[in-house]
Amino acid sequence: MAGKLAIQLARIAIVVAILALWETLSRTGLVNPRLLPPASEVFATLIELLQRASVQKDLMVTASEVLAAFALAVPAGVVIGLLMAENRYFGEVTRPLLFFAFSIPKSIFLPMFILVFGVGFAQKVGFGFFSTIFIVIMSTATAVESVKVEHLTVARSYGATPAQTALRVYLPSMLPVLLEALRIAMIFNLTGVILAEMYASPDGIGHQIAIWGENFQMKQLLAGVVMVAAIAMTFNELIRWVETRCSHWRT
Repeated sequence: MAGKLAIQLARIAIVVAILALWETLSRTGLVNPRLLPPASEVFATLIELLQRASVQKDLMVTASEVLAAFALAVPAGVVIGLLMAENRYFGEVTRPLLFFAFSIPKSIFLPMFILVFGVGFAQKVGFGFFSTIFIVIMSTATAVESVKVEHLTVARSYGATPAQTALRVYLPSMLPVLLEALRIAMIFNLTGVILAEMYASPDGIGHQIAIWGENFQMKQLLAGVVMVAAIAMTFNELIRWVETRCSHWRT
């Protein structure tokens, strides 16, 4: 207990030290305040932005796109990953193609999504899905290896169907590993949606961040970055909490 408290205090101390350094560099003129406004002013701007109806609307738009892309990518990725792990022929055929596609920067495909889906909700959800599904597939295929062979043998000897085996054996054994992967997958998902909004979108927080950057509104830009970072960290900690609840399934 004391060890966990010490870790938490150390984390808080690091964050405070970074903010203090940020404030000092800007206030003393060591860094141009126009390029790096003081942290206090950025956070004051963040509070002001969160009270704007337009920013609240953009946050809701981005949240709906991120959740939709995540809700589509995770089940699809898990099913494909299971098929790759269970079907040797399918796995050998698709695995090299998967690694090839995963190694290509996803941003180069964004113009294609705009041409196919136009500029709107479907385009951003589609690109978020595309940015996320590969990591889910790879993580699922890896998680299958964590399933104990004796558990599968017992289930199959009792005549368990493939669906029962997936729900009663694979899922409990894989869930702790998958939860770790979901934290990484959400980063890819959020990045993909924000990038799509910045590239071509009439709304969304990514669109707002792009406008602030183009107009050299550094306080608003940094406040937007802090906003997105806070959302990502909140989701990360939520998944971490669920992961601790499921940690007993590793045994």
